[in-house]
Amino acid sequence: MSHTAVSPRLALLAGRFIEARGWKRLGLAAVAGAGATLALPPAHALPLLWIAFPVLAWLLRGSDRGRTDFAIGFAFAVGHHVPGLYWISAALFTDIGRFWFMLPFALLGLPALLGLFLGAGTAAYGWARRRFGLTGWAEAVALALAWVAVEYARGHLFTGFPWNLIGYGWTPVLPVLQFASVAGIYGLSLLTVLVALLPAALAGPRPSWRPALAGLAVLALVAGWGGWRMAGQGLGDVPGVTLRIVQPNIPQELKWKEEAKIGNLRRLIDLSGAEGWDRVTHVIWPETAVPYFLSSDSANPDQLPLTRLLTQIAPPGGALITGANRLATDPQGNFIYFNSLFALTQGGQVAASFDKFHLVPFGEYLPLRSLLPTGVKAVAAGADFSAGPGARSVSVPGAPPASPLICYEVIFPGAVMPRGAERPHWLLNLTNDAWYGQTAGPHQHFAITIVRAVEEGVPLVRAANTGISGVIDAYGRVRGALRLGDSGNLDISLPQRAIFVPLYADYGDLVPALLWLGLLVAVAGWGWRAGRA
Repeated sequence: MSHTAVSPRLALLAGRFIEARGWKRLGLAAVAGAGATLALPPAHALPLLWIAFPVLAWLLRGSDRGRTDFAIGFAFAVGHHVPGLYWISAALFTDIGRFWFMLPFALLGLPALLGLFLGAGTAAYGWARRRFGLTGWAEAVALALAWVAVEYARGHLFTGFPWNLIGYGWTPVLPVLQFASVAGIYGLSLLTVLVALLPAALAGPRPSWRPALAGLAVLALVAGWGGWRMAGQGLGDVPGVTLRIVQPNIPQELKWKEEAKIGNLRRLIDLSGAEGWDRVTHVIWPETAVPYFLSSDSANPDQLPLTRLLTQIAPPGGALITGANRLATDPQGNFIYFNSLFALTQGGQVAASFDKFHLVPFGEYLPLRSLLPTGVKAVAAGADFSAGPGARSVSVPGAPPASPLICYEVIFPGAVMPRGAERPHWLLNLTNDAWYGQTAGPHQHFAITIVRAVEEGVPLVRAANTGISGVIDAYGRVRGALRLGDSGNLDISLPQRAIFVPLYADYGDLVPALLWLGLLVAVAGWGWRAGRA
């Protein structure tokens, strides 16, 4: 195919983006960023990536200085994150009288903070593009590398926030999603952004369709391999294990009201003991489903009546698994609080417990508390929670060992299972997304859990207060789910884990890092040869 085969209209359109200046350029960047958001859950409009990222590349191509590169990346990120993360503001409306002052930060401040990351990335990319004269595929690779470096940085710095990584757009397309089993979500993001950027070669010194077609061919190969990986992998179920996932759909405004606590608990018990209870082995409740403190010490006389009440709903030989806050004391005798998971048996014993280790900043604790005014509290806690020791395997009576995750702990790739010991058979995620109502947030959260299952090669079981609850197998297939806003229970078997441990599960982020470095070396070699030509 000749270079002149490119449509003059496409080249003219690209030229208009390249020549844009001032506020028009920043506005176009923000609109392109918003378009990229629509490729993510719940919209999954993936083709928009093939518009948004070339537009970003063309806008950056029209820049001749680092400050402008930064501004374009910043505008793109703000346009991307405002519609992508608007749902965080919904949490404040559960008590807007107390938290009104945080609304501007949640709606605009966080996107602006994340925009600093991308601004730094596009500034570094712009310097490399001009310094080495990058064009064509090398230009696309360099910008894709910058994008994923930014995703990785915001996923790890300042406790990390790896939400809405661009690779999550593939959760409905399971053959492509299987690439996460090799290179994780960061590798999938790198592949996605690179392939979406290659059409930027439609405008330039030597415009051509070839890079775009090559990118689509790579994507087709990945999808073919993913389909082959899934073919014939109709995983069976763990013998003798039937789960009942309970979704009570309790509004956040009522969850902690003193006069509603008993009624909330009765709703959970009624849904748990409904018809078919005698056929299940494990009942699973969401995060903080029990609105009272529990302790891992079953001899504590203050909690015995509550424990006896709860263990009545635990199936014989199995367990009731529930979230609840835990009260303990530190070595100085001060009270400390944990967001915890408990496995209770019919005999009245706490068979297993787990404390959340990755807490939500401003939600469960306040960073830099000593610098804040007295009386300011975290959104979801009357006092700061303490962090547990980290990811670990727990033995659940009547079921294989599980790796528990509470709420947003599931969003951290490579950090959801203990390493170096026998691998747990399944991931168990308890959450309460009632804070976010009927917004995009719970859909995005559920999509993230699908990718964790594929990365680790194990099934994931999720119980959410208002949804989405469900069971996902080791290849990302949703075996069953309760919709957002529904109240009910789901009786379902526990799928087997994958026969072979995925590469990403063994080596973690080393795999996408090597892929990233390999492409960086390729671009550097191209720039060196171009400089000598």
